Amino acid sequence: MDSHLFEKTLSTEQIYDGVVVKLWRDKVMLEDGKESVREIIKHPGGVCVLPLDSDGNIYMVKQFRYPFKTVLTEIPAGKKEPGEEPLQCGIRELSEEIGATAEKFTLIGKLYPTVAYDTETIWMYLAEGLSFSGGQHLDPEEFVDVVKVPYQKAYEMVLRDEIPDAKTQIAILRAKGILDLRGK
Repeated sequence: MDSHLFEKTLSTEQIYDGVVVKLWRDKVMLEDGKESVREIIKHPGGVCVLPLDSDGNIYMVKQFRYPFKTVLTEIPAGKKEPGEEPLQCGIRELSEEIGATAEKFTLIGKLYPTVAYDTETIWMYLAEGLSFSGGQHLDPEEFVDVVKVPYQKAYEMVLRDEIPDAKTQIAILRAKGILDLRGK
């Protein structure tokens, strides 16, 4: 780590304790010795799963996203439960949101969606060898429609800015690179 880019925490105070996020205000010392304030959202992290079938289709969900007051198309995803491993969260979310299981999960990366003020980490998985049996098991207050999209079309939708969700964009682009290397 570059020692001159480090900020030392002088004090920390929780100022909000919400259902999804917790907000903290930290006082820090900058590298020049001056003090500043950092507000940090502490988030438990989450997982997204790109479900790919043997015909080259991916399964996505459409859901209303309140902050943007619109329906967005995304890959299945969700918040990790306390102590839950990322892969277990991905398996759970795949089952809950699209009613599927997968023979193979490949970790395709992780991302920090908002690095300036949020601790959230999202782990991304490619799920292959899909089976559908039990139907969706949505959380209370969760309403989604499942859509099947040819992978190439989803890739083109990202390039045309028709999928604004960051985790979905990144997972589609990363998976494309992996699939291209495999020759699929």
